[in-house]
Amino acid sequence: MRKIFIFLGLFSGYAAYSYLVYTKGTESELVLRGIQQQQIELGKSLYQQHNCTACHQLYGLGGYLGPELTTAWSDPSRGENYIRAFLQKGGQRMPDFHFTKNETDAIVAFLRYVDSTAITYKKP
Repeated sequence: MRKIFIFLGLFSGYAAYSYLVYTKGTESELVLRGIQQQQIELGKSLYQQHNCTACHQLYGLGGYLGPELTTAWSDPSRGENYIRAFLQKGGQRMPDFHFTKNETDAIVAFLRYVDSTAITYKKP
């Protein structure tokens, strides 16, 4: 019986934490307007629709098959061109989703936004 209560406590904590990170985790004090906000929202929507978290992590949560993407934008070994190349053509383990240029731009804008909110997550 004790194990059941421990399990339920841990599971409830994990579920609450996951809910907050996946629903509120990308919110920020940054003020976005117009096209920029729409593009980021489209990118976030595409990220969720294509279940990118099955393979990639944001803020340490998600799958382990693909690279962690929280700071992919500012990582000197990756950056915008790296992100665009994989979004447009896929890779060994990443499928080619046949994103349009607008969709690619939106996902890149979303990842740039995520990177800008990851202040405490970046390595010094």
